[in-house]
Amino acid sequence: MAANEASPFESSEMLATFLISTPLLPESWRLCSQANAAANLRSFVVEHVGAIVYMAFSGVQMAGGSDPSWRTLVPLKIIGGVPLFWSYGNKETEEPVLALLESTNTKSLVITGHSIGGATASLCTLWLLSYLHSISSSLSVMCITFGSPLLGNKSFSQAISKYRRGGNFIHVVSNHDIIPRLLFAPITPLTSQLNFLLPFWHLSITSPEFGKLAVQVSDEEKAKLFTAVLDYLEAATHNGETSGSILFHPFGNYFFVSEEGALCVDSPVTIIKMMHLLLSTSSSSGSIEDHLKYGEFVNRLSLEMLNQKKSLLRNIPNSSYEAGLELAIQSSARRMGPSSALNAASLALKLSMVNPYGAQIKWYKSWCDEQVDEKGYYDSFKTRGTCKREMKVNINRHKLARFWNNVIDMYEKNELPHDFDQRAKWVCASQFYKLLSEPLDIAEYYGKGIHITKGHYMEHGRERRYEIFDRWWKNKKVTISEENKERSKFSSSTQDSCFWAKVEEARDWLNCMRSERDSNKLAMLWEKIEYFEKYAIKLIQNKEVSCDVLAKNSSYSTWVEDLKEMKQLRANVSRLPQ
Repeated sequence: MAANEASPFESSEMLATFLISTPLLPESWRLCSQANAAANLRSFVVEHVGAIVYMAFSGVQMAGGSDPSWRTLVPLKIIGGVPLFWSYGNKETEEPVLALLESTNTKSLVITGHSIGGATASLCTLWLLSYLHSISSSLSVMCITFGSPLLGNKSFSQAISKYRRGGNFIHVVSNHDIIPRLLFAPITPLTSQLNFLLPFWHLSITSPEFGKLAVQVSDEEKAKLFTAVLDYLEAATHNGETSGSILFHPFGNYFFVSEEGALCVDSPVTIIKMMHLLLSTSSSSGSIEDHLKYGEFVNRLSLEMLNQKKSLLRNIPNSSYEAGLELAIQSSARRMGPSSALNAASLALKLSMVNPYGAQIKWYKSWCDEQVDEKGYYDSFKTRGTCKREMKVNINRHKLARFWNNVIDMYEKNELPHDFDQRAKWVCASQFYKLLSEPLDIAEYYGKGIHITKGHYMEHGRERRYEIFDRWWKNKKVTISEENKERSKFSSSTQDSCFWAKVEEARDWLNCMRSERDSNKLAMLWEKIEYFEKYAIKLIQNKEVSCDVLAKNSSYSTWVEDLKEMKQLRANVSRLPQ
């Protein structure tokens, strides 16, 4: 496939439609069920369907005994000093696996697994993709998991995206299954609750013992674990944030299934939000039972689609249909190919087109600094009237906001390179935009009195894009020379883009002190005022503010004069006889 050629299955919606119109999901689940049932004999099962091979790992991990099965693991084949597959020492398991890789008829491989078997399938797929790449093999590989727990952290997920491997993975997750969501919550607090879930992984889902086992798990234990996972997901997704506190991250495509239908998503941020949203509509008992109902969901979806296309499929030769499956597997594996790089290049062109808007705002800032009213950049915009100049600046402010909101939206949808937030060009560009435009946003917020009804800007008015750009700048790589560099003159833009919002809060504290009579509250207000005063003085001493901060009639200069009066008043009161 050429670098600029679009995949036939480019969108998640098209991939979802394809999946439920082919035997991939039902065949994968059928093999998973066989692997679970044969867990005491082998760790996986293999089946050939024309030129396609299915390999299913068991989700049933037998525990206990004096000689656990993992002690008998032996390498089936060594290539370059690395074991290709492991077996329990059973000759019946060895032959199908060796034939799988050595057969010239095998063109596509589907690796699948349920529960822990799904996690094993994912790891096996990652290893195999790396190995096939090293020998330039043309074998196409797809991994389909059912109710698999998460595997790695954010860096693990980004690495898979970086090497264009996300399209090789389809994780089928039922709306209410708690197992794929389990590791979103901290591991330590859940250690005791995890023990009662192990039997679900130790027994076949068809075992008659399961019913007895489920009864032994109390409703209280189920509810405790369910609440812990749900609460943590809710906290992690609060205000749209999904990356700061979550240890394990999803990767690849997530295929959410239910009795009503299915939805395919490939953005990690969206996946986590969906995990939370769908689990919140479940119950503690339902979230565990859904882990065992994938056969029902998959068969219902596939049967519905196949019935719609029954007449068409009858007229397709078997060889053509197998070729279609192979094409789809290859296309799905490549669907995350060059698009992110192309999107980044396209954004670079768009950035050059919006840069003049920033330049015009920069000119307006310089113009404000030269005015005889000495109000400065922030206060001039805050108290602006209907002048065309300020109207033009305001329009440019909104245009830049739309551009950067689009950048963030594309990044969170995984449409840009995984290291986009670490690239110097974009980190510096977003920082320049933030320092230039956020003071105008703050001026708009307080100039229109929005803080009166909503509260102060820092807590109730700050746009999410600025918080994201804060993280990008904080995580940037800084050289030693940059760290030790001292300014010889004031900065062109105040380095704290929220400085004016803090000034507005400090002004409010001073006003409150004039009317407050409670000594404890007065002490708290004065402590906040002193803290901000020291902070502002340090910024000025380090020349990390622009000259408009020190303009004679700026909000900060006015606040400094009001603070002097308050200090004098407090000094006079303290000298009065008690």
